Amino acid sequence: MASVTDDVGWLAAIDNGINAAFEPITEIFSTIVFFPITIGDLSFPFVVAWLIAAGVIFTIYFGFIQFRGLKVAYEVVRGHYSSKDDPGEVPHFQALTSALSGTVGLGNIAGVGAAMALGGPGATFWMILAGLLGMATKFAECTLGVKYREVHADGSISGGPFKYL
Repeated sequence: MASVTDDVGWLAAIDNGINAAFEPITEIFSTIVFFPITIGDLSFPFVVAWLIAAGVIFTIYFGFIQFRGLKVAYEVVRGHYSSKDDPGEVPHFQALTSALSGTVGLGNIAGVGAAMALGGPGATFWMILAGLLGMATKFAECTLGVKYREVHADGSISGGPFKYL
């Protein structure tokens, strides 16, 4: 009879083999994504510039949806658009709260506290700016998820990022 140690060793060998196979590919993508961009004394990874560009483009394309959609967002939270006869499995408010729970986690909450302690008022400004740009990015993501969802004959719904990606 095989011992637990043999099972762990066998699994570790598979894990190490997979890591060894994918490590060169990971290194290539890591050097591209985290390529440092330097402007004067400021240096930041390429992925940060890409995310800022996406947020600015979505903000302009959607006509500053972060501000225009405040009234509708408030009405959704208050239940103005909900009805018992609505199709689907999840009401508007539950969809909103589950989307937010996937976005705002303990890391973000702790990160805000750490940034405030280390960066002071300047960190607060940049977090607000990042939040506003992130709102437009999140709006684009959720809009694509709704656009590419499918309602099945039994009333269940499937879709989301795996469909549009």
